[in-house]
Amino acid sequence: MMASKNGISHVMEESDVDVQPSQTKVQPQNNNTPKWSNGQCVLTLPSFSMLNPSFDLSLCCAKLEMNGFQIPVSDLEAPLKTALDVPSVRRYMVFNSALFHFIMAPVLYVVVWCAVFSTLHLYITAADYWVLCLSVSLVSIFLTTVIIFVLHHSNREINMNLDVRLIQVNERMLKHKLLVAVADWVQNCTGHLQLYFVYWDMSCCLRALTETLEEDNETQKKLKKRLSYLVLVAEVVPDDPEAGGSEVEVDLDEERPLLLGSEDKEHSASSSQREDSKIITNYSLVPEALLPAQAKAYQLLMTYSATYVKLLVTDRLSHHRLHPCRNHCSTASLCLCQYIRSKILQ
Repeated sequence: MMASKNGISHVMEESDVDVQPSQTKVQPQNNNTPKWSNGQCVLTLPSFSMLNPSFDLSLCCAKLEMNGFQIPVSDLEAPLKTALDVPSVRRYMVFNSALFHFIMAPVLYVVVWCAVFSTLHLYITAADYWVLCLSVSLVSIFLTTVIIFVLHHSNREINMNLDVRLIQVNERMLKHKLLVAVADWVQNCTGHLQLYFVYWDMSCCLRALTETLEEDNETQKKLKKRLSYLVLVAEVVPDDPEAGGSEVEVDLDEERPLLLGSEDKEHSASSSQREDSKIITNYSLVPEALLPAQAKAYQLLMTYSATYVKLLVTDRLSHHRLHPCRNHCSTASLCLCQYIRSKILQ
């Protein structure tokens, strides 16, 4: 995934939310706030359209406020717009949606059928036309099923283009005991793409996962083995020493004069040179070995927060309970820390 410096890679290093778990504070809420438990869905916000996914964030803030969650714009609307309101991310949500896959299945079958028919008719005579059609249909069904099966199982549960981009949002929403995720499904031949807000108090999961990491001496090896594919590729613009490290404001095309003076031409040339000198940098989501166990646990919880919520609301979590007495979610068979232990630390 290609991300800009102001994108997710910027979040991992310069987020306004301190990554130290001990400094994560819960914002005070109204006294009339109802009692929520981990895993309860607080709000579901549908997308305006499947072809152009977007969400009414102002309406979202109003509904959350009605449920007793006072969330400022800097913690909700701004991070969500940065994560989801990007043309490339919108296109990805369309082409990776369940509805698009549902439509592509018969299209793939027709393409495979035509390809197989054009090959087998060379070896089967026209007198046996019904045998030809039957053979082509059976082979096409088999090949289409195999292709769909391979594509389905090649997709990992964590989505680098959606779930990882929501890390920034969940870091901010964690102060308000909420987690955010995007989920989609097909029902009655109709696609549904929705933004979910789920109540979650991270303190119990953070404490349990920290104890697990402290007890296991081979934690770092397991993390490198299971999380080695979580690598972000970002384009970073190097600092201009002549500019003294200050940010250069880029004018919009509509605001630029048609006739550029000498100073404007020099500024335009320097801007184009900075664009051409972008450096591609890789960012790994594997927690560093020198970090304390609590910091590692916090990073893992944030990395898989959106993935867990997506699986929770779509009822795709494993139904096998791991230590029911340590389950911190009453609405699912696994809580967030148990999900991480089952996927990474076992």
